[in-house]
Amino acid sequence: MSGRPHQTPLGSDPVSHRPLGNTPSRLQAWAELLRLPALFTVPGDALAGAAATGARPTPRTLLAICSSLCLYEAGMALNDWADRAEDAVERPHRPLPSGRVRPGAALAAAGALTAAGLALAARAGRPALTVAAPLAATVWAYDLTLKRTAAGPLAMATARGLDLLLGATATTGSPRRALPSALALSTHTLAVTAVSRRETQGGSSSAPLAALAVTGVLTGTLSRRPAHAPVSSNGAGTPPARANTAAGTAPIRGARGTAAGTAPPPGARGTASHTLHAALTAVYAATAARPLFHAVLNPSPPLTQRAVGAGIRAMIPLQAALAARSGAATTAVLTAALAPAARKFARRVSVT
Repeated sequence: MSGRPHQTPLGSDPVSHRPLGNTPSRLQAWAELLRLPALFTVPGDALAGAAATGARPTPRTLLAICSSLCLYEAGMALNDWADRAEDAVERPHRPLPSGRVRPGAALAAAGALTAAGLALAARAGRPALTVAAPLAATVWAYDLTLKRTAAGPLAMATARGLDLLLGATATTGSPRRALPSALALSTHTLAVTAVSRRETQGGSSSAPLAALAVTGVLTGTLSRRPAHAPVSSNGAGTPPARANTAAGTAPIRGARGTAAGTAPPPGARGTASHTLHAALTAVYAATAARPLFHAVLNPSPPLTQRAVGAGIRAMIPLQAALAARSGAATTAVLTAALAPAARKFARRVSVT
């Protein structure tokens, strides 16, 4: 979940993007450094983790999301600091080699964001901090050392899985029920990261082919709803009373003071939930598979980069499908709603 899978933070193709309207150049440089559009792929981790536990999101879930956002951005800043010499040759338009942001400022931002992320996790409770600490360590290890080794993709996958578990642990105090969802997200991340390692060179169809196979396996897995995920009136897989007890905090309330996700009749609720789950699974498969298929047929740098970008975008429908699979329809819809915003901002700020 940190920075680039190999050269770019879960990035896509290195193209120039339009400035954000009249945004001052300094702010534009920091937006590029932190790759702000990629932030839209982060909240779904914690939300999917909370959904997998069967509990409704609580204020602690929100703290976990904020912690994840800080740690993610710390990885982005640290990534560019670690890659500043390499980027001076391959990506001179990036903020550090172009001189728009000082390397020391980027490193300081990485440290400050890491500290903020850990502090927010601590506010969510000691169990959340026990997940956030190894997550932060994985981010720093990846950016500084591991991404240029064979362990790089595994480290990136581990970070993403831990991010999902952070949401589960902050919400209920235990990550156990979220382990299958974390494994699914980690597997997707591993496949995308493996493809990204050759995104500037191209020339090999083996990684895109393997990623395409992973997409197929995950699609099949997502299509099967777990037996322990009944749809309940709280939009999660656990009855309201049980969810509240597990979370240890009051659920987030709607505008009229009732718990979010007030239930329609059981039959209609079940049909709508199944339809939503199937639709999100199909969106995930379509988003990830087609560009990977093109990269298999022609593993050129542009098509490989597009496949990586599609893999990143596919994380949002994957997170939403995982939430829907757990019975959390409201969470799934909220997560899926992040995708249009991610696409819009990605046209204006480069994520590479």
